[in-house]
Amino acid sequence: MFDYVTLKFIWWLLVGVLLVGFAIMDGHDMGVGTLLPFVGKNDDERRALLNSIGPHWEGNQVWFITAGGALFAAWPLVYAAAFSGFYFAMLAVLWALFFRPVGFDYRSKVSDPRWRQFWDWGIFTGSAVPALVFGVAVGNVIQGVPFHFEESMMPVYTGSFWALFNPFALLAGVVSLAMMVCHGANFLILRTEGNLQQRARRASVVAAIVMMVGFALGGLFIAGMPGYLITSVVDPGVALNPLDKTVVVTAGAWLNNFRSQPLLIALPALAFIGGVASIALALRNRGGLAFIASAIAELGIIATAGIAIFPFVLPSSTNPRSSLTAWDCVSSHRTLGIMFWVALIMTPIIIAYTSWAYRVMRGKLTVEYIKANDRSAY
Repeated sequence: MFDYVTLKFIWWLLVGVLLVGFAIMDGHDMGVGTLLPFVGKNDDERRALLNSIGPHWEGNQVWFITAGGALFAAWPLVYAAAFSGFYFAMLAVLWALFFRPVGFDYRSKVSDPRWRQFWDWGIFTGSAVPALVFGVAVGNVIQGVPFHFEESMMPVYTGSFWALFNPFALLAGVVSLAMMVCHGANFLILRTEGNLQQRARRASVVAAIVMMVGFALGGLFIAGMPGYLITSVVDPGVALNPLDKTVVVTAGAWLNNFRSQPLLIALPALAFIGGVASIALALRNRGGLAFIASAIAELGIIATAGIAIFPFVLPSSTNPRSSLTAWDCVSSHRTLGIMFWVALIMTPIIIAYTSWAYRVMRGKLTVEYIKANDRSAY
């Protein structure tokens, strides 16, 4: 069995893997849903878009559910503080997500154009709103969340719902939405042809540019933004009380990890390399390679954010001492150990099954196919 420090770090990595997996797998579904009313110009084209992700979108929700479960089990204090603080934002995501399963299942059961148009915009809402709000949440985490722990370790949130939508958080939300739209558009380049493919290609290029410009602007924000720094001696090998540390807020602290380990600059570089490669490959209709490139860009963006604030996981803007880190927000040694072996066994199975499902369902989705399978297709 690994020692406690190693398991804490492993679970920091695993949570990151789950977030990246969600962005790549469920992200392209959300990207396609966001593009649905714009890339599809008529009912048959929109049905082709829906059926491109129809066999997989429900299975890809596993990454989202697993990430939430991992937060609950591995980082219970983060789960308690974040889900209570972001309660209304999470409800907004949940309400938006309601449109996706209902929209997929019921959209094409009634031939009335008004009915179908309503569900097209419902699927758009259920795809774009979560993608935007997840980025907004990350933007607020980087700035520091207005919460603190009482001496009884009861989390107290002092912010408001509307305060979450500040300029930097909205910029992070735009980056999140743009990277998922780019990823979804690349998937459509792979799965469609003709006019649909051309519109998806244009959407991919625009989204990739927005993603990279937004990411660069976010880096400029972070360079001058106050960051958090632990100034007390911390032994990560013991079960820590989050209040048993001293934290100071100082300008530029979020760049300290990159200063101390210059090789980490490769992570933000991946975001730009992936974005540029995505544009170049999309313009050549190389959908599969463009999809890989945008996945690399997503990896670079998410990893950059995680490395910038490490070891912090949920900084507190009202009482920096209450900030949660990868060392003091975790479950017991035994719990992390059991979960590690479960993850080690189940994650390869999920990846293998998902890969098999995508391989079986590969191929182009055309308007002609939709017309020929009008009763069985979404």
